[in-house]
Amino acid sequence: MDDRTTELINQLRNENQLLRAELNGLKERIEHLEKENRQLKEQLELAQQQAARQAAPFRREERKKIPPDKQKPPGRKSGHPGCCRKEPDHIDETIELLLDNCPKCSGPVEHIERIEQIIEEIPPVRPRVVKLITYRGECARCGIVGTYHPLQTSYGHRAAKVQLGPRALALAASLNKVHGLTMRKTCRVLHDLCGLRITAGGLSQALSRVASRVKWIYENLIDNIRASPAVFADETSWWVGGPKYWLWVFTTAERTVYRVDHSRGSAVVRDILGADFDGMLISDCLSSYDPVEYAKHKCIAHHLRAISKAMKYPHTDEHKYLLAWKSFFHGVIALYHLREVISEEDFARKRKLMEAWRDKLLNQIVSQPGDVAVRNRLAKQRRHLLGCLYEPLAEPTNNRAERALRPAVIARKLSCGNKTERGRDCWQILSSIGATCQQQMMDFVEYLCCYLPLTATAG
Repeated sequence: MDDRTTELINQLRNENQLLRAELNGLKERIEHLEKENRQLKEQLELAQQQAARQAAPFRREERKKIPPDKQKPPGRKSGHPGCCRKEPDHIDETIELLLDNCPKCSGPVEHIERIEQIIEEIPPVRPRVVKLITYRGECARCGIVGTYHPLQTSYGHRAAKVQLGPRALALAASLNKVHGLTMRKTCRVLHDLCGLRITAGGLSQALSRVASRVKWIYENLIDNIRASPAVFADETSWWVGGPKYWLWVFTTAERTVYRVDHSRGSAVVRDILGADFDGMLISDCLSSYDPVEYAKHKCIAHHLRAISKAMKYPHTDEHKYLLAWKSFFHGVIALYHLREVISEEDFARKRKLMEAWRDKLLNQIVSQPGDVAVRNRLAKQRRHLLGCLYEPLAEPTNNRAERALRPAVIARKLSCGNKTERGRDCWQILSSIGATCQQQMMDFVEYLCCYLPLTATAG
């Protein structure tokens, strides 16, 4: 056999090996596609079955249901202190019904037992209507002067002389902006429970005037947020006469600021927190937070969800790298909660160990798609993975901001946001003040009442 024949045989053998390898790869690809096709068919069939059920839109998926043997029993845990209605601090009336004889046969009754109850009842409410007469004139030295009463909330008279007082307006604001009732339902509650008659349009205008009077409180909230050592931020879609608006929330343990804006960009973050913000911003990994040069911490819960999702990527069968990241983040959370029980030196030493662990994981060479995706995500946020270990008020997750958004999302489902720019301004001002009052355990109605009379001074 000459050299030419041998070379030809070797060439054919190499081509045969390449074709076999390609064929094996195609077989694996076909098996993967067939498996994926079966899964998609099962999901489609399940979706069609669920859509045909009466409660389909609100029914929980079977895979998300907790098995009966793992469900928690109703009520509090055993051994908790007892809980009952507290006795009121005052008694308005005492009624005693004696049992002198049997109410059926009028015979004598023995072994009489005294039974005492305290009943709290709401009496029928009738609006307190005040006819207020004030005077206005012109002073040669001071100009226009007049007399004013604490019940006055505006200068309206003549056709607009019938108005709501400070408490009625504050209650309406609480129902609509804090408790999430729509305008029409707020009007209905005010009528059914308080006897007040007002239209949805009239209430909308009245609340806008309320918001304009307390706008300075909203601006003070923004200043206080800027001075906070840690601020939690999040955003969701909103509607102002149409889509393409965004509702932002910036919150701390004591204050909350809502802002509805056209933009979902970093300009909103700078506008609220200011250029000189020296606290720590806690958020998810939305790119809008990247351009601002603040100290930052990225929500660990979002990282853990991204890792769980990456484990389901095709051709990501070995989860050793991803599980290492999970262990790392669980360690960060555990160390955060140990801050108050270990010394500062010990805490700083353990923090350095976490930094070394982070760098070791980021420097690893990975090839599986899920591993690559997680590594790229976390490498981009390398400086912001351990922010909660540097600022005690920076919690490991962004749950505080997400909880602050939840009432707004429910309100959006009921009313679809706002119809006008004026409604947008009214909503963000009153909702921010209402949420802050709840955080500080203050009565929103009583608080708002102080600033609605014309005699009240702003700031």
